[in-house]
Amino acid sequence: MNGSPRLITGVVVTTLLAGLCVGAGTASAATNLALGANVSTSSVEEASLAGPSAVDGNTGTRWASAEGADPQWIQLDLRAAKDIRQIRLNWEDAYARAYRLEASDDGNTWRALHSTSSGDGGLDEINVSTTARHLRLTGTQRGTVYGYSLWEFEVYGVGGQEPPPTGGYLPGTLRPSVSQAEQDQVLSRYYQQWKTNFLTTSCGGGQWAVRSVDADHAFVGEGQGYGMTISALMADVDPQARTVFDGILRFVKNHPSVIDRDLHAAEQNPDCVSVNGSDSATDADLEIAYALLLADRRWGSGGAYNYRQEALRIIAAIKRSEVHAGNKLPLVADWASSGSHNNGSRSSDWMPGHFRAFAKATGDSFWHNVRGATENAVTRLQQQFAPNTGLLPDFVQDTQSSLRPAIGKFLENAETDGKYSWNACRDPWRLGVDAITVSGSAAQAQVRKMNAWIKQATGGDPNRIAKGYDLNGAVVESGSSAAFFAPFAVAAMADPGSQAWLDRLWAKLASTSLSTTDYYASSIQVQVLLVLAGRYVAA
Repeated sequence: MNGSPRLITGVVVTTLLAGLCVGAGTASAATNLALGANVSTSSVEEASLAGPSAVDGNTGTRWASAEGADPQWIQLDLRAAKDIRQIRLNWEDAYARAYRLEASDDGNTWRALHSTSSGDGGLDEINVSTTARHLRLTGTQRGTVYGYSLWEFEVYGVGGQEPPPTGGYLPGTLRPSVSQAEQDQVLSRYYQQWKTNFLTTSCGGGQWAVRSVDADHAFVGEGQGYGMTISALMADVDPQARTVFDGILRFVKNHPSVIDRDLHAAEQNPDCVSVNGSDSATDADLEIAYALLLADRRWGSGGAYNYRQEALRIIAAIKRSEVHAGNKLPLVADWASSGSHNNGSRSSDWMPGHFRAFAKATGDSFWHNVRGATENAVTRLQQQFAPNTGLLPDFVQDTQSSLRPAIGKFLENAETDGKYSWNACRDPWRLGVDAITVSGSAAQAQVRKMNAWIKQATGGDPNRIAKGYDLNGAVVESGSSAAFFAPFAVAAMADPGSQAWLDRLWAKLASTSLSTTDYYASSIQVQVLLVLAGRYVAA
């Protein structure tokens, strides 16, 4: 299973620079103390799923216990006493709902390290402070009808033994060739700039909000979603992150849509009053719900807000008001449930990782159907309308009959609604994060097609990436913007033959300062830098 890491207990052991960890290093630089440990287990499902597969450093192999029986355990002998600061459990689909971790000096007398009865799979990170030779994980309640299964049981210590960045990326995913410290320094600088340029408390009442200085309105919903996601992903290194997150959530809750009050009104004026219909925008609600799931991972839901319940409330509203009941493609807003807009969709709302997270959080297969519908739509558009480029249009129409790029003005602009423009520019990033975190993701082939074309079309020069294209690759708007060149860096991460290209994209990103007047491109740039620096986690 490819899940997101959750910091469960204790204090992160890191070195801070301008609010960001620079001591972690890359995955290859860290020492996993469990690699090659002696392993014993209560049982195995079959010989090929034996205990040593959980400590071989290969996320394609796993230990699996016998099915249908509780409790089950796996025990490690590290061969010598080790100072241990973090344990990572990378669960396959057969995860533990309840489990405990114990340590021992001699393998006979055990002391408790951690226990939970609310496990939900994915990647668990448990911060501890102990010295031990032996570790034991005991599953006491299965989360599925199967047994217990781990891709990896990892252990990290102190000094040069810090764990790597917590992205949980697939083996073979490319990263910039520069050092982890340099990646973190660049991210830190631009994150601080982004906060200074675009965060405000001017609406009062404990509200924070992201100012959309280059949009039609002072505040837009997608910006609040971006702010919440960025804050949650920076939570372990920015002590202000939760305050910011809760403040933006307060702003969101104070501005509900007039159509479905569990959704966010997408636009507010400088006086912080909802305007322009006071209805929703699907891209905003998808991002807000996703960010809430990230917040639940980071902080749990026992504070001022129950993040998980807030997420479930919004996910349910998206299902009833912002997804077409027939074709399962996202609508553009809650007001688009009838008329011509009911047969349209925005390609940048087709975020497979978000839909995977919603399915897991709700247990509702509806979201797998939504993901499947969007994956099929991407493939169909690439095959029929962009066979050479893989580019997608901002909007599509005729979703009930013969899916095609929008003709003329569907929602925003008659010249660009059917082209790769200021909405679709996010697609290589939105699809790319699924490609680098989920084995077998349909997005892998989809973004590699985009990546191969843009690399060839620009001669490998990121400075030549334009601000809009026809689906056949012709430039429709010249100039350069991080909203367009940054997302291609995530697509490059998914293509094993693109290291040099990725490094050039990184250099372009690292040398492009954030503009105080361009919230949209700046917010995309910071989120892409989070991915490149290994800090992205899939909720």
